[in-house]
Amino acid sequence: MEQVKESIDWNMVSEVELIYKSKVKASQRPQVKTVAAVHEFLKANWDENKIELVEQFKVVLLNRAYRVLGLFETSTGGQTGTVADPKMIFTTALKMNANSIILAHNHPSGNLDPSQADKQLTEKIKNAGLFLDITVIDHMILTSESYYSFADEGLL
Repeated sequence: MEQVKESIDWNMVSEVELIYKSKVKASQRPQVKTVAAVHEFLKANWDENKIELVEQFKVVLLNRAYRVLGLFETSTGGQTGTVADPKMIFTTALKMNANSIILAHNHPSGNLDPSQADKQLTEKIKNAGLFLDITVIDHMILTSESYYSFADEGLL
């Protein structure tokens, strides 16, 4: 049996280019050095029409001076949960050249207590961040009235 050789064009691949362009000067970015400041920033940037309706997961991306590089909405789910994909979180953090991140999600029920799934996800993302030198500073749970901070409660 005769073997047919396939012709492979080794130049037919996608090119990957990494670019970072910021339209905001570093000195003009909001700085969040306290949990209260992070809460204020999140409340100002959370859709108040959704905080009691559906669960959303967001990530605050920070530079070394705790200045906000961006806020990334990872997912929106239903009333009882949403899926936060660690790959998407760290893809975004790497693209933004973030030094650290703060995880945040809301509980539409108004209950501030973290679930076991919340704790496991936080640990998983924190450990992944160690390999990438991206520190998970906090994981905050928001309600329309208050917040819960994993860092303040010694869970990070």
